[in-house]
Amino acid sequence: MPVPHIRLATAEDEEALGRLDRAAWSPLHAVQPRPQPPYEPFFGERFGPRDHLVAELDGVLVGYIKLGFPTPLACNAHVRQIQGLVVAEQARGAGVGRSLLRAARERARSLGARRITLRVLGHNAPARALYESEGFVVEGVLPGEFLLEGRYVDDVLMGRSL
Repeated sequence: MPVPHIRLATAEDEEALGRLDRAAWSPLHAVQPRPQPPYEPFFGERFGPRDHLVAELDGVLVGYIKLGFPTPLACNAHVRQIQGLVVAEQARGAGVGRSLLRAARERARSLGARRITLRVLGHNAPARALYESEGFVVEGVLPGEFLLEGRYVDDVLMGRSL
């Protein structure tokens, strides 16, 4: 199986990232309704290419991870938060998610972060298992935080030191 190539996103990746994001939409991880045309641009004022690492297999973009700040506060600037992780369905099981997580850890560390955190829906067992296998631990749970498809779902806060 080929090893995913991880790199910083570029502006030229916008269309492919938008398609990937829409194709991967699922109530397992999404708290927003399924995107409908006309689609919003993938990159915006708040998050641009510099905030995304992308994964390629055989030159095809198959995943991304978005890394940002959990708050705009200077006293919290030593923490980075994973604010999105998507892997194309055809690339799942090929180590893409794990490679993106590891690359995000290294990027966060290179930017001076001491901690990395994320939020995951309580019913997303595959993602939670991946995060736990990469050293993330549950640091808090917001019970019933989201009402998704008629069910109340926990918001699970996870983190780890760098």
